[in-house]
Parts: sequence; structure tokens; C-alpha cells
Amino acid sequence: MARAVRSEIEAAGHLGHVYASRRPRVRPADADPGAALPAPAVVLVHGIGVSHRYLQRLHRELAESVDTYSIDLPGFGSTPRPEHTLTVADQASYILGAMEQLGVLEFTLVGHSMGVQFGIEAAIQQPGRIPHLVLMGPVVDTERNTVTQQALALGRDSLFFESPSSNGLVFTDYLRCGPSWYLKNLRVMMEYPTEQRLAAVEAPVLVVRGGNDPVAPEGWCRRLIERAPRGRFVEFPGSGHVVQHNRSAEVAEAILAFTRQPGACSEASQEFQA
Repeated sequence: MARAVRSEIEAAGHLGHVYASRRPRVRPADADPGAALPAPAVVLVHGIGVSHRYLQRLHRELAESVDTYSIDLPGFGSTPRPEHTLTVADQASYILGAMEQLGVLEFTLVGHSMGVQFGIEAAIQQPGRIPHLVLMGPVVDTERNTVTQQALALGRDSLFFESPSSNGLVFTDYLRCGPSWYLKNLRVMMEYPTEQRLAAVEAPVLVVRGGNDPVAPEGWCRRLIERAPRGRFVEFPGSGHVVQHNRSAEVAEAILAFTRQPGACSEASQEFQA
């Protein structure tokens, strides 16, 4: 696997970090000339309060096959805090601008939790650059759309369905984020109309959830698939909200299978077997 290299990138007026694992550009002399071309680059986007760290296992798995990038959005991880709270559209513009600076003009975008919202908005802003969109543990379920309901769901997830390592990564990032910045972004997350905005996405969509995820229930995920023009669904039994950490190899396999089958998304509500 290519080693992830961090770049500090200013885009859309804000500063963030991108961790890049690029594969060799020269085909080896003994490579099969008839081998399938690699899938497009994959960009991983974290959710509220956290950073690229809980995406690292998935990043490593994907980087074995494709160029892979993980982003620490402005205000998260070790990036500087913006002077004001950024909207979902602001963060989407940062993603697109940062990847353009790196010369990555087309990529599969994979968002987790609130990162789903950033991914949706990026796919709406520049649809030609995102041929596939992956939504992992999407928020916010319209039938559980209060802060109290979301907090209870997250608490259940961390207590009953997460591993010690996933909880450790998430909660140490929460501490680094701090309550003030978290709460400002929580308001942005709760107000974003995920379901309605998804209907404007042109790219094929894959929705991924852990089978025990109380934050992204199955019914909510299936409603999103119905909204997507070309949607697919995959569920990993026994896993919680941070499915990409605890089932990283299987999630990576599902993402790569989805991006390498351009003709497989012609019908709505198709499913992968997990």
C-alpha cells in the first residue's frame, strides 16, 4: 500500500488536511496488458466532531487497489478552527477545491454520518466530478430528528455496538473538537434536509449501514435509496454506526464492487449481499 502523505491545503477560503495514498503511475513490465483498469480515486469524508482517524482502516484497505484520499475538514482534527461555523455547502466546496488542487478531478466520494451530507452537497455542486456516491451511516433520520433522539441513538451505539478501538478514536476526537464547536456543527447537521437534497443527486448511490446501527436505521436508509435515482443498499450484520472501522475489509470490497460496475446501477433499490 502507498503510504498516506499529509498535505495542508487552503481551498474555498479555509484550511484543511488531505491524506493521500497514490498508487504507482507506471504499469509494471510484467503486468497483464488485458487487466481491468483501476476504479476511480476514492475520497473519504468524516462526520461531525471527528477526523480521518476512524477512516484509517478503510483507507488502508482501499489504497491496496485505488488512489485513496482522506480529508480532515476545516475545524476538525488538527486543522485550524474557522472564524465562523461553516455550512454543509461550505464544506462541500472545500472538498471539491482541495481535490482540484491535488489534480483529482473525478473521484468516488464516500461520506460517513454527517460526511454523507457533505458528499451529497458536493455531488450536487459539481455532478460531473463524482461518478459514484457512497453514504455510510447516513444522518439525520427524519423520523428521529431531534437532538435528544440523536444523542440517545449515539449513546446506545457506543455502549452496545462499537468496539473499544472505535469508541477510543471517536471520543478522543470529540474531546479535541470541544463542546462549543461540536454544538455549532450539530445545528448545521440537524437542519440539513438530507432526504430532499439526495433527490437532486445524479450519480449512482450506495447506502451502507451496520446492521445494529441505531443512528441510521434500516427504514431510513431504504427511504434514502428510494430518493436516489440509482440506488443500492448494503448492510453488515452485527456492526454499529462506525461500520467502516469494524468491518473495513468488507466495506472496502463493497465500495470497489460498486464503483467498478457502471452498468449495475440501472435499477433502483438493488442490494449487495454482505
